[in-house]
Amino acid sequence: MATAPAAVSPARFSAQVRSQALQTRIMNLILERGLDVGDALPTESELSSELGVGRNTVRESLKVLQALGVIEIRHGFGMFVAPNNFNALVSGLTFRGRLSLRHKGEEAMELIDVRQALESGLIGLAIDLLTEEHLSDLKETMEAMQAAATQGGLLAEHDAEFHRRLYAPLNNEVLINLLDVFWKVYRQIDEALGSGPVNLEEQVQTHRDIYEAVSNRDKELASERLQRHFAGIRSKLKDAAAH
Repeated sequence: MATAPAAVSPARFSAQVRSQALQTRIMNLILERGLDVGDALPTESELSSELGVGRNTVRESLKVLQALGVIEIRHGFGMFVAPNNFNALVSGLTFRGRLSLRHKGEEAMELIDVRQALESGLIGLAIDLLTEEHLSDLKETMEAMQAAATQGGLLAEHDAEFHRRLYAPLNNEVLINLLDVFWKVYRQIDEALGSGPVNLEEQVQTHRDIYEAVSNRDKELASERLQRHFAGIRSKLKDAAAH
């Protein structure tokens, strides 16, 4: 019989609240000073003096902000505002997704739902902005995927690149990063499940169908085929989680 988790003491809870408040204050300080990616932060001593807390307390909050991808600490050089970094999000979502496999994989399924909503919802706008150069890049990725499948190779990177180029016309870095996050999370969950061999030709055909709809600038069909694609992923994950 599992034991109930120990209750968090009021003192410890209060310390967590204070730590989170300090992290927020440091982030607000970055914004108020107009610092941007790559800009140096004040030193630990300066932050300690300005925020009215001990250096050890500041140091602990800075470590958390580093883990969250807000700042980067370069030993011997100082602290800087970090570039876009979604690694913490990948780690957190992968953990939640893998943990959910113990109870029918519900959170893993929800991640696929979110990605499907993003992709099928935005494909029409991407098609509106599609240029011949974008289409050529997408075709090149499609051909590379076919070549890899013919040789019995792995398609993971070609698959990820296909989806990146599919939405390249939007010129939305946050979207591309989020798609990469969902892709990495799904791959790690899939590997954890050990869901068996992949039908390479079927995978290629699914993406070719999407490519053809996009190249014909058929928004409705492209959205429908993307939704069918994710329905297949969802079905595969559900089957693997059931075993």
